[in-house]
Amino acid sequence: MAVVEAGSLTEAAERTLHTSQPSLSRQIRDLENEVGAELLSRSVHGVELTAAGKAFLDHARLALMQVDAAGEAARKAARPGRKTFAIGFQTGHEMNWLPRAMHVLRDELQNIDVTASSDYSPDLAESLVRGRLDVAFLRVEPGYDLVYHVVDQEPLIVLMPSDHRLTARSSVRPQALVGEIFIGGSDKAKATVLRGVTEDYFLRSGLDIKLDHGVDNVTMAISLVASTRGVALMPDYAKNLLPPSVVSRPLAGEAPMIDIAVGYSKSNSSTILKLFLSRLDELDESRQKP
Repeated sequence: MAVVEAGSLTEAAERTLHTSQPSLSRQIRDLENEVGAELLSRSVHGVELTAAGKAFLDHARLALMQVDAAGEAARKAARPGRKTFAIGFQTGHEMNWLPRAMHVLRDELQNIDVTASSDYSPDLAESLVRGRLDVAFLRVEPGYDLVYHVVDQEPLIVLMPSDHRLTARSSVRPQALVGEIFIGGSDKAKATVLRGVTEDYFLRSGLDIKLDHGVDNVTMAISLVASTRGVALMPDYAKNLLPPSVVSRPLAGEAPMIDIAVGYSKSNSSTILKLFLSRLDELDESRQKP
């Protein structure tokens, strides 16, 4: 993982692993001999993964996450007494979902310490796998060994500068986005779910709209809308974060939907987690109340 992230054996050895480059090269060869396949190849661009290396990397990442989770579980077990419960929220969702989560835990609040944090959805998924969070409100992220319960769906909406020509419309047809500077989810790991939903929507609409600026999160999209005078498709909760210079409009017709899920690790044995999951129906009911 260190070599892949650095793109160089030398940099990985010196800056991350604090060993010599020849020693690291021997360890890589030993690993390849154990696996029975070449994992890394050298090119003019540096060190690159082979097809076997790409397959191995995903499992290696999960294995190291599980090592971290084991350590976190051991540390919690070594601190008996007042129970803790860590909840994560995709940034911008906490204002909607934190009160509802606390409502579900209302009978236990005097006996537990609840911590809440917000982050990008893939980072929340990683924190769940590593045992840093007990539960999170996030996207259904692929590639993580987690259990998801979809608790809501939200439509994508159009973000645009407050003086944009499309603000004159009460809703925006997807065809109206053709020719505009388009801002959407990046092709990196931070926004793959949003990018997939957006691309599928354009495909179903028969539109060939290319991404001009890829972003990892809603706040970055809002900043680019204001600075480039482009438009963006973002989840509905973005309305909670808009400055005066950026406004939103719904999409005309059937808007694409993106899931909001409660995610957790099936290896988490927390009794508070079990209680929380047993009351997910109450979470749905509280969502429906005014």
